Amino acid sequence: MNKQTIRDIDWSGKRALVRVDFNVPLDKDGNITDDTRIRASLPTIRYLLENGASVVLMSHLGRPKKKVVESMRLRPAAERLFELLPEAQEVKKTEVTTGPAAEAAAESLKPGQVLLLENTRFDPREEANDPEMAQELAKLGDVFVNDAFGSAHRAHASTEGVAHHLPAVAGFLMEAELNALMGALEHPQQPFVTIIGGAKISDKIGVIENLLPKVNALIIGGGMANTFLLAQGYALGDSLVETESLDLARSLIEKASAANVKLLLPTDAVIADAFSADAQQQVVAVDSVPDGWRILDIGPETIKLYQEALEGAKLVIWNGPMGVFEMEPFAKGTRSIAQVLADAASTNAMTIVGGGDSVAAVEQAGLADKISHISTGGGASLELLEGKVLPGVAILRDK
Repeated sequence: MNKQTIRDIDWSGKRALVRVDFNVPLDKDGNITDDTRIRASLPTIRYLLENGASVVLMSHLGRPKKKVVESMRLRPAAERLFELLPEAQEVKKTEVTTGPAAEAAAESLKPGQVLLLENTRFDPREEANDPEMAQELAKLGDVFVNDAFGSAHRAHASTEGVAHHLPAVAGFLMEAELNALMGALEHPQQPFVTIIGGAKISDKIGVIENLLPKVNALIIGGGMANTFLLAQGYALGDSLVETESLDLARSLIEKASAANVKLLLPTDAVIADAFSADAQQQVVAVDSVPDGWRILDIGPETIKLYQEALEGAKLVIWNGPMGVFEMEPFAKGTRSIAQVLADAASTNAMTIVGGGDSVAAVEQAGLADKISHISTGGGASLELLEGKVLPGVAILRDK
């Protein structure tokens, strides 16, 4: 990574303005049900406190649509942070994001103290990357630290705009994400296998086209595999397909062949007569899907085929599930891939899970701690894999 980090700053007596990702899930009573994202920010916050800084944190939560929504206040995040960070002298919380009250709260901080601002998306100027809001945020710190990789693909006032007014460096989480993802893409170890799943080709076309010249094999699963199969002439009953993407699928098959890349598609599937966990199910070859039935997971022969393709890989990037893993009867394909990646990581392969549903599947399978790198940013990791420049990264100081 060619960006400066918090290690490049003398923090003694300085106030760090840190963009974190505290967009955590809450239950109906406002209790945090998964604090992974808060825990991920702790190494950066601890380093700043240990090196003499006071810390002002900013984050969004949910989609309040540019207005104050009481259930989306960050108070629960502040309380959990204080529990997780006992070494902080105090974790304060403001009810505002910018303005005189926020400035007074920030200026009152002593080294070792932490302040969490209110939800940045309560302010209608945030998502517009309004220069005035960016200037107001800049008054709250001496140096800007971006540690919210999950929001780095957004050019918002708190992710990109503020960096025009303060020295801007990466936190440890941002550094880890960029080193893993960009390192894999710029200097891929061979053999390199990519697994792409999810519902639609149109959502992943950029990723596939960017990775095709780099990989040895491309494994396709999930609903998007159906469109490739339909493009090859298979009848798929009531399966999810993108009829408008058939030419695109044919083009990708041709590009893979021209690049001498193995493109692997399902040979059998778990099908059901309804989109329901209680539906009737059976395993069939992909050329034998009856009318009225739909593909909801890859079948056992396909699992074996994909496992064999992953044997010996030195680098594996996975984005998107193999089926409707949220329903237990159709989770086996996705879990099998998760297990293969966990096993590969134990043999020194670099295994990367790129955000979103794939992360949920790995965590559901209890294998998260066995994967080399799990990205905290679904949209951000997807755009990075597409080869796009992330605004929240580009604005940071170069080394």
